[in-house]
Amino acid sequence: MTKKSYAKVNIFLKIAGKRGDYHELVSRFVRVKNQFDTISFMQADVKEFTLEGKFGCETKKNTIYKAYLKLSELSDEVEKYFFTHKVVVDKNIPEFAGLGGGSSNCATFMIMVNEVCNLELSKDELSSIGATIGADVPFFIYEYDSANVTGIGEIVTPFDEESLEIVTFTPNIECNTGLIFQAFRKNHYQEVSKELTLKLLNMKSKDIYKELSICEANDLYKPALEIYNNLTPSFHNLSKNSYFSGSGSSFFNII
Repeated sequence: MTKKSYAKVNIFLKIAGKRGDYHELVSRFVRVKNQFDTISFMQADVKEFTLEGKFGCETKKNTIYKAYLKLSELSDEVEKYFFTHKVVVDKNIPEFAGLGGGSSNCATFMIMVNEVCNLELSKDELSSIGATIGADVPFFIYEYDSANVTGIGEIVTPFDEESLEIVTFTPNIECNTGLIFQAFRKNHYQEVSKELTLKLLNMKSKDIYKELSICEANDLYKPALEIYNNLTPSFHNLSKNSYFSGSGSSFFNII
């Protein structure tokens, strides 16, 4: 069994408040159809859960492994299946880049396991489990091309708009999301107004892209630039209307 695990970009990302240690956000997530990893379940005689791929972390810290543990608690069939199959991931989405590769891998794996092990979990049930692993996972569970994402990532509402052709560029900079949020809280903290929230949630992505600057669209861009000085479109010979995804380091354009 093989399935594509797509990247995403944030057309806009605004901070709406705090919930414990988490930030509540208002954002538009859009699937990048031309950028994806490929996840395969391949027959293999293995003694434990086996994950192969070029990852920047050990298996036990990987989102796929975390999802495996969660789903194993629900059915013995999951553990049995992975005694006879291994997980192979062909990685193409850069890590630490704001493109959601790890969350996408997690969600895609969960969808695949739900099918092959006949768990019969709904999208909502999968999303609830995925939200305990990563804030971006629910978006990928629902497999929408475009969606408004609010709360701490668990509220995903499909947004009806034309399919977007997106081109991404990821500089050789690994952004530390934790440090960027610290800088945001310390030097840039401001909650998006209800008026702007309603406006953005109802605007088409192409109109937002034309109307807002990179700083206006993404609250995390200024703190990211504060930490990583070369994180500008001009430094990387990108167009002036490039946008910034998540906490970076990827830029993107809608063409």
